[in-house]
Amino acid sequence: MTVHEIPDELINLERSAEQERARLAGLTGDDYDTQLRRWREASAAFHAAVTEHAATSQISRYELEQAVKKTVRHAESEDGAADQ
Repeated sequence: MTVHEIPDELINLERSAEQERARLAGLTGDDYDTQLRRWREASAAFHAAVTEHAATSQISRYELEQAVKKTVRHAESEDGAADQ
């Protein structure tokens, strides 16, 4: 699967989920619990969208999810390298 085949919506949903996950760092107690719920909601939205797109497009859900994650993480590592 190429980047051109991945809908922007899926990339944006995965980015959102990763941002919510990153916000967990350093939190404790109620703040952690609240942020954990935000991350789980964002992650659930991403997974639901991947499942729907895979079923509609008749492609492997697993391969689609991995392609989206690779695209998002590769872009993040490039952004990090540019900042250094």
